[in-house]
Amino acid sequence: MRTQVLQHIAPRQVEVRDMALAPPADGEVLLETEYSAISPGTESLIFQGRMPADLPLDATLASLPGTFAYPFAYGYALVGKVIEIGGAVAADWLGKRVFVFHPHQRHVVTPADHCLPIPDDVSSRAALFLPNMESALNFVMDGGPLVGETALVFGQGVVGLLTTAVLASFPLQRLVTLDTLATRRDRALQWGAHESIDPLQPEAWRSLQRSLFPGAGGAEGADVCFELSGNMAAINQAIALSGFAGRIIIGSWYGDASQPLDLGGHFHRRRIQLISSQVSTLHPALSGRWSKPRRLALAWDWLRRIRPDNLVSHEFTFADCRKAFALNSARTDGVLQTIFNYS
Repeated sequence: MRTQVLQHIAPRQVEVRDMALAPPADGEVLLETEYSAISPGTESLIFQGRMPADLPLDATLASLPGTFAYPFAYGYALVGKVIEIGGAVAADWLGKRVFVFHPHQRHVVTPADHCLPIPDDVSSRAALFLPNMESALNFVMDGGPLVGETALVFGQGVVGLLTTAVLASFPLQRLVTLDTLATRRDRALQWGAHESIDPLQPEAWRSLQRSLFPGAGGAEGADVCFELSGNMAAINQAIALSGFAGRIIIGSWYGDASQPLDLGGHFHRRRIQLISSQVSTLHPALSGRWSKPRRLALAWDWLRRIRPDNLVSHEFTFADCRKAFALNSARTDGVLQTIFNYS
């Protein structure tokens, strides 16, 4: 059969191309895609051409072979229905709604064991947030917040908001989010943040600094910061607000960007920790009790709890892929999650 796949052909240029698709072989299924989601962070960098051409697309996903050399397909959040099965696949797979880590494509042939059945009480649109939800849980696990701590979250895009929602369930002393866009700050407050400020507003920034470092002794500064804004300059802001032995969890992927880091001043004497966090693996300290399947099951539970369907701000047809990607990378107020609807 013939189907359509979205490909990146040059910086800021995407197009839908026809492709041949073989019928499902033994152990495989054919999916008819219902929705796919554009990653607000990673796919924005990719659209702008800010990835080294020789970097693997994702060595952990079989659906993303090759490198960022043009042309290539990319994407990792697709929801569809099983419409055909190959040999050695149980008949009850037919008709199932499933999530797959796969590029944007109208029909997909994939091994059945790569498909994650969507629970009946999770909507197809909510299922699109499974990778973001798992990332948020991974950040929080790596940050290890304790009772009574102060946590800061830089960036209130999709993954930042989901991280805020998880942190809001902890008995923290204080949960502060930072974002330059007003609608995102408002949403953060709705999702459990105690305060949400614009880090580029000088008075709001100074007020936050004074409250974290009142000069009265005791445990001054933030205990843990999460840098999820995609802006490397936020690392310096997190350093400035971290207390002694403060933990800075860096969940953003910056592509080929670079930024001078202020590792002088109080960084050294305060023993501030910069911790890289990426969802493809688990922190070694957790591996004795936690596995990726256990964390994935927890992500489904949190999707039921949060019901993030309303984070979808814009919906496009596959034919409007250029508009969708341009909007996704513009980072204008009111844009959160952009998706493709294949119906």
